[in-house]
Amino acid sequence: MNDSAASTDRGQDMHFLSGGGVMGELVRSKDWSATPLGAPQSWPQPLKTLVALMLSADQPMFIGWGPDHIFLYNDRYAPMLADRHPAALGRTFFDVWPEIRADIAPLFAKVSAGEPVHMDDIELMLDRPGRPREAHFAFSYTPVRDAAGTVDGLFCACVETTEQILAERTRREAEASERNRLWILSEDMLARADFAGRMGAVNPAWTRVLGWSEAHLLATPYVDFMHPDDAAVTLAAIEDMSRTGLPTRFQNRIATADGGWTPIGWTVSPEPDGVNFIAIGRDLSEDKAREEQLLQTQEALRQSQKLESMGQLTGGVAHDFNNLLTPIIGSLDLLMRRGLGSERERRLIDGALQSAERAKTLVQRLLAFARRQPLQPKAVALDDLVTGMASLVSSTIGPKIDLRVSIADDLPPARADANQLEMAILNLSVNARDAMPAGGELTISASRASVRGRHPAGLRVGHYVRLSVADTGIGMDEATRARAIEPFFSTKGIGKGTGLGLSMAHGLAAQLGGGLTIISAPGEGTTVELWLPVSPDAIGSDDQIRVLPRISVARGTALLVDDEELVRMSTADMLNDLGYDVVEAKSAEEALHLIEAGVAPTILVTDHLMPGMNGEELARSLRTRMPDLPVLIVSGYAEAEGIAPDLPRLTKPFRNAELADRLETIHPTEA
Repeated sequence: MNDSAASTDRGQDMHFLSGGGVMGELVRSKDWSATPLGAPQSWPQPLKTLVALMLSADQPMFIGWGPDHIFLYNDRYAPMLADRHPAALGRTFFDVWPEIRADIAPLFAKVSAGEPVHMDDIELMLDRPGRPREAHFAFSYTPVRDAAGTVDGLFCACVETTEQILAERTRREAEASERNRLWILSEDMLARADFAGRMGAVNPAWTRVLGWSEAHLLATPYVDFMHPDDAAVTLAAIEDMSRTGLPTRFQNRIATADGGWTPIGWTVSPEPDGVNFIAIGRDLSEDKAREEQLLQTQEALRQSQKLESMGQLTGGVAHDFNNLLTPIIGSLDLLMRRGLGSERERRLIDGALQSAERAKTLVQRLLAFARRQPLQPKAVALDDLVTGMASLVSSTIGPKIDLRVSIADDLPPARADANQLEMAILNLSVNARDAMPAGGELTISASRASVRGRHPAGLRVGHYVRLSVADTGIGMDEATRARAIEPFFSTKGIGKGTGLGLSMAHGLAAQLGGGLTIISAPGEGTTVELWLPVSPDAIGSDDQIRVLPRISVARGTALLVDDEELVRMSTADMLNDLGYDVVEAKSAEEALHLIEAGVAPTILVTDHLMPGMNGEELARSLRTRMPDLPVLIVSGYAEAEGIAPDLPRLTKPFRNAELADRLETIHPTEA
């Protein structure tokens, strides 16, 4: 792997720690090796996902990880800690908050048992600078599970409500003695009304909150201010209060003078005369906004965990398929190159090889969704790439659809893998074609774009090239759009699509450090936007493919190690064709025994994940004895993260030409 690719891998390992303000910097600079969490690169993926979400959020959040709840938090949470910040980072939760163990420990126990906990208000006595102080919080504890369903930690999104709670208490305690003053100064809407439908008195808060004058409020029946959908429920609650003589609470929407609606939470209580009642109304606009933000955060967490679990499953399945496809493709490729059989038999072999290559492509799409596809990102000129694909796209979508290409002037190069990006554009174009059965317009466009704040796709602040594929087709409803990037989800019916086009494009963009957004509505078409980071490098000029000699010459002894017999057999045949004498071993331990018995390889070709010692460990061991020994790791995609960047790697499945090209790089043929 070259230095650029190695740097990219390291960047992706630590990508989840980017940004995050002051806490992001503290998390990045902390020596985690002395804590139970260990180095951030080794953190489990659910923890990485949560840390990335937490650091980028503008709501107070913390994570308690492991049995002792190792404590991580974001900038918005730090003020709650007062003088405990920043020493709290990386300690156990109850080391940070010992005074509330009795209150919180039972809640943590519920979460550890898999039960989410939500509190609209909890009262705690906190040791804050100066003296113990009463504090109130609204929060949600969510258990975080690994792929096996085990709870590994908890995630908290919270809001401190101390100020609101204490203000409400003060208002109640002062009501008896300062009723008149409270009536004037109260932020709450206070009113005296009768059961016949009129208000007899309102305080100034009504005008501040709603904009209506006192005269208009008193002259108009109160039902006229209620939202039509809320009026029946509200009047029923008032009637029930009149009958029972008991106070009640409810919420509704009240009209504002500017034509809008304000959510109000009401507490109403009947007076002893049986004719009137007292109403206290509180503007819930901010509370509703916080509730919505909390719901969005929880939904984002659920979706993130869902996609992560699906990605792990998909990556594992794809890895196993690669091991199955390697001997199939290798054997068929060998038969094709040797020209064996009759013309009909060669056609059958060619057809089988094409089907195997299609299976390989399908696996690559699965891996792209799972973000385990090895990419070769570089500076790509999108204007040249899109223009060069225009004829292919046009022939693919057919004559009933008008193709339009719109590329902005002076478009900067994008950081992308050109081959994978071409596949994504073609897949998106096919999706657009299928959404326009009667014909229409397909527009492929590219332009500069910048992200300066929060973005729906979770993009980091920075500069991007936005590649859009827009159609005038049937569009998607909200439910379809929400599931569009899930692998295998398709609305085309059985046999009419794999359901991997959008998921592959999404995985590709995310793996490159960008994102994908979908803009669609029924009957209004669909626009899929790929956001690709602007490349810091210029467009390269050394991209010509090297043409290597394919004449087999004696090249020494290749020590081939793989625990899969069929993979080992097909790889050995390829190595023989390339001029190597092959010595096979089914494990790293057997390979070491062969070396000790006198085998002197000129190159090591080894699988990575094997029972016992893995391929990288074998390579390191042999290089201590033979420092100049060329090494090639033949690996499944899902294993890529476990291979050091200085070891050359060839991913499964592969054909003879790919193996020859890689070997020529690390073990050139002598002239």
